[in-house]
Amino acid sequence: MNIVTRLLLELQEMSLLAGRAARGLFKKPRYVPETIAQMDMIGVGSLTIIILTGFFTGGVLTLQTYQTLASYGAVDQLGYLVSISLVRELGPVLTALMVTGRVVSAISAELGSMVVSEQIDAMRALGTDPVRKLVAPRLVALIITLPLLTLIADVMGIAGGWAVSTWLFGLPTTMFTNSVRDGITTDDLIGGIVKPLFFAFLMGTIACHKG
Repeated sequence: MNIVTRLLLELQEMSLLAGRAARGLFKKPRYVPETIAQMDMIGVGSLTIIILTGFFTGGVLTLQTYQTLASYGAVDQLGYLVSISLVRELGPVLTALMVTGRVVSAISAELGSMVVSEQIDAMRALGTDPVRKLVAPRLVALIITLPLLTLIADVMGIAGGWAVSTWLFGLPTTMFTNSVRDGITTDDLIGGIVKPLFFAFLMGTIACHKG
C-alpha cells in the first residue's frame, strides 16, 4: 500500500469518525457530564500555560518590533502591529500548539489505553456507543474551549505588549491602547475565532482516531 492510498484511508476513517460523533450529538443520551468534565480538563487545565504563553509572546513581539518602528518614526503603530499579529495569526496558532502538546496527546493516550485494556469492547458489549460516549464529548469540549483560550491568549498578549511598551520603552498608555483599538477590525476578530474552531475540530478528530 503506497503512501497516497494510506493517506486517503486515514482521511476516510477520520471523516467517518467525525461524522458519527456529530450525529451522536443529536441523539440521547448526550453525555453532558462527560463534556463538562472534558471542558474542565482542557480549558481550566490549560489556562495557566495559555496565559503565560500569550503574555510573553506579546512582550517579545513588542521588544523585537519597537526598534524597527522607532527608526521609521512609527512607534504610534506599535499597538496595532502587536494586536493584529496576535489576533490574526499568533494567538490561534500558539494556543492550538499548547493545547495539542498538553491535551491532545493525553486524549490519544487515554483512548489508546482503553482500547488495549478492552474497555471499548466492554462498552460495546453493554450496548454503549463508544464514539458517542468518548469521542463526541471530547470533540465538543475542544470546539468550545479552544476559541475561549485563544481569546484569553490574545488579551494576555496585548497586555504583555502594553507592559513592555510602557515600562521598558516609556510609551504613553493611551498611545498603545488607541493604536490597538483603531487597528483591530470585526473581520480580524471573526477570523481569530474561526481558526480555533477549525483547529479544534482537526485536533479532536485526529486525537480520537489515533487513540
